[in-house]
Amino acid sequence: MQVTGGIGRTGRVFAALIAAVALGSLLLQYVLLLGLVRASIGPWMGTLRYFSYFTILSNVGVLLVAVHAALASPGFFASARWRGALALYIGVTGAIYFLVLRHLWQPQGAQWWADTGLHYAAPSLYWVWWLGFVPHGDLRRGDVLRWLAFPLAYVAWTLLRGQWVDEYPYPFIDVNLLGWATAARNALGMLVLFIVGGALIVCLDGRLRKRG
Repeated sequence: MQVTGGIGRTGRVFAALIAAVALGSLLLQYVLLLGLVRASIGPWMGTLRYFSYFTILSNVGVLLVAVHAALASPGFFASARWRGALALYIGVTGAIYFLVLRHLWQPQGAQWWADTGLHYAAPSLYWVWWLGFVPHGDLRRGDVLRWLAFPLAYVAWTLLRGQWVDEYPYPFIDVNLLGWATAARNALGMLVLFIVGGALIVCLDGRLRKRG
């Protein structure tokens, strides 16, 4: 089997599938969102709202990693640390949606396809790829803390944006609905989830190296 950058041909084909699913879901969600807000807040603020969702940002990250893997391109998005980070981010995306958010609405039609792609298909496919096709053994305990930089920045931006436009992307961090104390407690709980998830990924990486 031909191997490039530590990932075989099958792994690159699988990465291309992930990229196609992520890109299609992201584009569909963007079109649907703009259709909803065009007459109210307009395309520019609609675009800002689009990128205010952690789901969108984590899927963009998956897209970048998958494209680099499919093309066997070196660089930042091909690093073991970044691949592990996206396993964490997209894993949390899928878990929180399944456990908390899916009960809050019932998407239909095209929205169901976008919702399924972003919250189920992309996370599941990425994890299958990371577990089965990516070289392991390069992650370290310190990566868990490094991976917190993005969710910390996201929480800070979400709270700042919420004060600016008076809306929040998720109900569990909605200061208007919950108050600062509860929203902050929920945000702290989310960061604990990232720490636990990151530690699990580093542990899995070490075990998969030994197995390999």
